[in-house]
Parts: sequence; structure tokens; C-alpha cells
Amino acid sequence: MMSAASRQWVMVGVLACAVSACDRAPQQPAAPAPAAVEAAPTVPAAPPPATAPEDVVETTSDYVLGISYPGDAGRYPGLLAELRRYADGARGELLAAVADRKAQPGAPMYDLTLGFTKVSDSPSIVVIAADGSTFTGGEQSRPLLARFVWLVKENRLLTAAELVPDAASWNTISGEVRRQLHMALAQRVDADGLAVVERKAVLQRAGALIDAGTQPKPDSFASYEPVLTRDGKIGALRFVFPPYQVGSYADGTQTVQLSADVLLPHIAPRYRPMFAGTTG
Repeated sequence: MMSAASRQWVMVGVLACAVSACDRAPQQPAAPAPAAVEAAPTVPAAPPPATAPEDVVETTSDYVLGISYPGDAGRYPGLLAELRRYADGARGELLAAVADRKAQPGAPMYDLTLGFTKVSDSPSIVVIAADGSTFTGGEQSRPLLARFVWLVKENRLLTAAELVPDAASWNTISGEVRRQLHMALAQRVDADGLAVVERKAVLQRAGALIDAGTQPKPDSFASYEPVLTRDGKIGALRFVFPPYQVGSYADGTQTVQLSADVLLPHIAPRYRPMFAGTTG
């Protein structure tokens, strides 16, 4: 997610000139003391190499848990702290569910699987994906999904709300994302070769999920990935939706990518130089 350099000062002694008093001749003026030697500028010690975060594996009679981190995530301690905070939250929910479950013969074991992987790594932006699932009863596991966009120079996360601060802009972004998701839905349904009446019913049900999961507000688009060009600029944003947000569990994770030219009018002025098609 350091030892401070010791500082050393150079002390310079002043040499006194001895004057002979044996005769009555005028005393010669003493030679000027040599100028003090300036201390060399202090160079901070290089920080110790980043410690690779340790993966977590826990196995008990009630649950099994596995959490893995990128090997070099320790380069940015602040980012690593955010990843651990997310992992600790997921682990805490699992342990709470284990504590609440009453002993049941033959009850299925609870589990948590979470992996952090690097999506992008540039001098200005690092993007980490968190993907996994947790099972605490029921028919299916609950998906875990998050994205962490780290501004290297500012040493902090960049949220969707900061990137697009104007509420009206989310109407435009939401509309374009919905258009692409509805188009992809229609293509999947057509591939199934459903009858007309059944096709209409499926489109209505699934379309309602899309509209509910893409409300024009930052929380609907919190998981996003900057897509970087070769020169390190942001050429597009890829919005990532876990199962259940814009579709059924069977639909899996879905993504929609919007190009920089579509997004740029809606991006906060301070972040626009990070996007392709701008200077800075």
C-alpha cells in the first residue's frame, strides 16, 4: 500500500594566531580565519523496496477463503491500503454470516474468492480490478466486483463522481450506455431464435434490469477502467457491470466502452488534459 536520513553537520574550528610579546615592535595583524566550510546538501535516503503484499488463505470447518494481490501492489502503499480495505470488508461479511449461521448437519461450506489484478500501469494512472465471489447460502454465489483508479502523482483514488461532477452529464452517459446494452441484449435474444411473443417478453424483462442498473448517477458507474493509448492518455472509459446489475446471473459481467470524444464535454476541466485529443 522508512527510515529518515540522518543529518550530519560539519563543525569548523577557528584557529587563533599566536603573537610574540618578547619585543616592543608593533604586533602584526592576525591572519583572517579560514572561511567556514558549507555543509553538503542532505540527500534523502532512498525508500526501502516495496514489500509485496501477502496472499490470504484461510480454511476452517465452516468456510474457505482466498484473497490474492498483484506482486508489486506495494509500490503504492495508499492504493494497497484501499485494496486491503475492500478485501477486509468482504472477509468481514463472510465471517459475520458464518457467525450467524446455526449449526446444520450437512450445511454447505461458505466461501470467499477474491483476486486483485492489474489492468493498466502508467506513470500517471494505475488501474486495479477486483473480481471474485462469495457464498453465504442460497442458490448461487454473490459476485464481487470493483475497480480502483489510482492517480500516481496525487497519491489518491479517482472516483466516477469526481471525474464527471455535473449531474446532467450522467443523463447523457447513461443514455449512451443503455443504448449499447439494449443493442447487445437484442442480439443475444435474436441468436436464441425465440418466437415473437416470447422475444418481446424477454426484451421487456431484461430491458427493465438494464434501465434499473444504469440510473443516471455516479453510483451506477462506479466501476470503470480508463483505456490508455500508447502515449498514456485516456482514449476511452470502460464501464463494468457485475451480474445482477444490468442482467441476470447467467449474463455474467457486462461492459460498455465510451470513447474520449464522447466523454470529454462531460469531464471535469481539471481532468481533461488526461484524455486523448487534448494538450497537457
